[in-house]
Amino acid sequence: MTLFAGSAQCPYVVNEACIKCKYMDCVEVSPVDCFYERENMLVIHPDECIDCGVCEPECPAEAIVPDTAPGAESWPQHNHTYSTEWPNITRKGTPPADADEWKGVAEKFSRFFSTKPGEAKR
Repeated sequence: MTLFAGSAQCPYVVNEACIKCKYMDCVEVSPVDCFYERENMLVIHPDECIDCGVCEPECPAEAIVPDTAPGAESWPQHNHTYSTEWPNITRKGTPPADADEWKGVAEKFSRFFSTKPGEAKR
């Protein structure tokens, strides 16, 4: 597992595949409230994730991966940082109307990442 200063291990992370898709199916199946929302993506709080893995197969965008997956190296820190700044989301909301159009689009982080928090009034 990946470790970094100021946090515990982060067994699962949300990566850039979530950006502009934000389906939120993961929120519905998670037995704990470990997801945090920003304007156009979610992140997982590493100290709240219980490593159950039920969220990973539920993501239509395949944006949830183990922190040890190839290409996931920067995502534990990203998830930790923003899960402490963004509001907690406990129920699935309505995904963006154009979510399916963004599924599978490459390089979304460099083009569309935003630090603006989500609403999370669910």
